[in-house]
Amino acid sequence: MTPPTIDTDQRYTFVLEVVGRTLGNFASVQGLEATVQVFEYREGGNNDLVHRLPGAVSYPNLVLSGGMMTPALSSWFRETRLGATRQEVTLTLSADGQVVRKWSFADAFPVRWVGPTFDAGSGRVGAEVVEIAHGGLTELPT
Repeated sequence: MTPPTIDTDQRYTFVLEVVGRTLGNFASVQGLEATVQVFEYREGGNNDLVHRLPGAVSYPNLVLSGGMMTPALSSWFRETRLGATRQEVTLTLSADGQVVRKWSFADAFPVRWVGPTFDAGSGRVGAEVVEIAHGGLTELPT
């Protein structure tokens, strides 16, 4: 089976939303991942047999970069310092304006923000980075 390929001629973007409000547009995302812990249980008296059983599922934080967040995300991050307001967020991957895939993240709240960098010599402005903790992801139909 051949793995799917990405058309590099298209422009891909990630849009982060909560309760129908756009929180930001980003070019890069990390943390679309789930890991199942594996427990090994050795069979008594049989040294050749090890049962491998599934355990808890863990999810890394979602890290979005290469974009700018909206005032709504900035406000949500400020609120988190006083007490996390957990929200369900949706991440949509679009290619040239067409939805490719969507994910939902349960009980999410922002945990890190890195502001844009400025380089006066080149006139370039770097993009922001936002990190979001969550309690699990689900792929949504497109």
